[in-house]
Amino acid sequence: MEAFGQFIPLILIFAIMYFLLIRPQQKKLQQHQAMVAALRRGDQVVTQGGLIGKVSKVVDDGEVIVELGEGMKVRVVRSTIAQVLNKTEPAEA
Repeated sequence: MEAFGQFIPLILIFAIMYFLLIRPQQKKLQQHQAMVAALRRGDQVVTQGGLIGKVSKVVDDGEVIVELGEGMKVRVVRSTIAQVLNKTEPAEA
């Protein structure tokens, strides 16, 4: 029983680390994945490199084409989109 008593502080430290560090990071990752999955044509985005552009085409699950300026389009990996500035409304059927 005494050996179990020595593990209680270690278990408490792990629980505190889980609730203060691991769990919030998992929630933030899930929110980012949901934001990236919801990208659509016309959304204004910021990449992790700091480039601001408008999504001109969603290529597939891994890439989008972002228009940075007039006639300047680049292929961007979806996971590198840091923020969506303006969402477009879906087209009415």
